[in-house]
Amino acid sequence: MSAEVGWSLILGTTLGFGVWMLVSLVPLFRRPLLLHRVAPYVLDVSSGARDLMARRRINPLGIVGVVASPVGDRLTPVVHAVLGAPDGIRRRLRQAAAVESVGAFRGRQLRWAVLCGAAGTALGVVGAMQGGPVALPAALGALAAAIGAFAVDWLVQRQAKRRLARISSELPSILEFVSLSLAAGEGLQDALRRVGAAGQSALGRELAGVVADAAAGSSLSSALAALSEELDHPGVSRCVDQMRGALERGTPLAQTLQAQALDAREAAKRALLEAAGRKEISMLVPLVFGLLPTTVAFALWPGIHVLQVGF
Repeated sequence: MSAEVGWSLILGTTLGFGVWMLVSLVPLFRRPLLLHRVAPYVLDVSSGARDLMARRRINPLGIVGVVASPVGDRLTPVVHAVLGAPDGIRRRLRQAAAVESVGAFRGRQLRWAVLCGAAGTALGVVGAMQGGPVALPAALGALAAAIGAFAVDWLVQRQAKRRLARISSELPSILEFVSLSLAAGEGLQDALRRVGAAGQSALGRELAGVVADAAAGSSLSSALAALSEELDHPGVSRCVDQMRGALERGTPLAQTLQAQALDAREAAKRALLEAAGRKEISMLVPLVFGLLPTTVAFALWPGIHVLQVGF
């Protein structure tokens, strides 16, 4: 690939994207109809006006989606097999407390894949211009696009893991608080409301959401079941099962929650010891590869220098 061909590919692609973006932003120069002029003022009372204004918002990406929908339908099972099924993505987003939907997450993955693929293709074109293989732009573009797509999913998984770890650390204190409220004579919903309003903890906000769902008309048992299913946290699931059993069968709950709080603290201690055991090996890396060679160098260098000067 010659230098002229490489630069023409880069500049032509950039020019095409620029022209497409400019054309999509050009307004329609025509006299608006009376219907279009009245619709913004009756949005709160007319569903037809809301539909009309929603149709007037132009998004050029919709055209690309309609054109590419047959290919997308065939590639959807492959994408789900490689990047994860929608149920798993929905669960990770819920665990990470992300507000975006699965479609928005897929769109973010697509944007990062396109950007990283374009950057990799540009680097490949530069490498091919310097005498590299002709297939280098395609290989680097595909590799960079895959890295971009997987990086978005990895960041969400990391955020969800951190939030679940925070919930695990907060669970014993929350259970003790709920058990104390129950022992003081409050009902379960009032105890959950008190815990949710007490602080800004992650589990407290989840319980506040459960109380809000119950106040909106849903039963407290179903709201707790939805929380257990969405979070998919073992400790929270056990506590929710006990709470639902107390609501449906009238079983005692305060002492059970105190016992579960003790079990959660013991589980946190075991997890801390396991983490310390794993970190013990990683702590040897700077010692073996950093401090030990420096000590050996300081011990041997004076003798080597004296031998070189003396002989």
